[in-house]
Amino acid sequence: MTDKLESTFFEVSREGAVAHIEMNKPDKANSMSPDFWKDLPVIANALNADPEVRAVVISGRGKHFTGGMDLASFQDIMALTKSEPARASYAMRDLILKLQDALTSLETLRIPVIAATHSTCLGAGVDLISACDIRIASQDTSFGIEEILVGMAADVGTLQRLPKIMPSGIVRELAYTGRRFSAEEAKGWGLVNSVHGDRDSTVQAALDMAQQIAAQSPVAIAGIKHAITYARDHSVADGLDQIATWNSGMLRPEDLMKAIQAKMQKQQAIYDDLLSNAS
Repeated sequence: MTDKLESTFFEVSREGAVAHIEMNKPDKANSMSPDFWKDLPVIANALNADPEVRAVVISGRGKHFTGGMDLASFQDIMALTKSEPARASYAMRDLILKLQDALTSLETLRIPVIAATHSTCLGAGVDLISACDIRIASQDTSFGIEEILVGMAADVGTLQRLPKIMPSGIVRELAYTGRRFSAEEAKGWGLVNSVHGDRDSTVQAALDMAQQIAAQSPVAIAGIKHAITYARDHSVADGLDQIATWNSGMLRPEDLMKAIQAKMQKQQAIYDDLLSNAS
């Protein structure tokens, strides 16, 4: 299915069960222009529906991961403010919700998403990686919640997701000041899992991790992702009830027997794909 995905912003490729989404506007630091926000949920939905895809890596081509929101997008937003106030506010809220939905498409994907960052990951780039399951970075990555520097609060996910990933006080400092922080700081706070030498080694590490994930039972992986995201937003009691209900319906002997037999034989189990109508 990936060979049918066309985008003016992204290049999508696949190696085995791993899809690789690359932001491909290197001449503009992969700044998030309107086609980013339009194409990302389309790609996510297509990958979600492809039973052969079991893990995703998202990275950026060129010198930077992403410089954040493209200036053209800001101009479109500012144009709304010239309209009648109530209607302008309604249109602004509708636009923000659509931008939020674009990034949430990664969070709601049944497939784990690994972000591989390098050089700069600023503004909406932090919103993007906070919607991913796992984040790894090159040692030269510089992160920044820089919306405050243009007089606004980040509004497409950073302020909602980061406090669930790293300490609230650190998030507040970074959001209030807009200061940039390093990959090592991000690792110490739990934002990134590991730090690598350069862009290529970071992307390769992400692809290797994705292949390891893709070798597991796709039903179990979907269950784990759903359970962790659900538990983040609910009480422990609710989370325990959710996973009990999930496994009562999804836990079946085929994958369990394959896993046990493979372990006894010191081999990697081979699991069937999900059905073609999975979404």
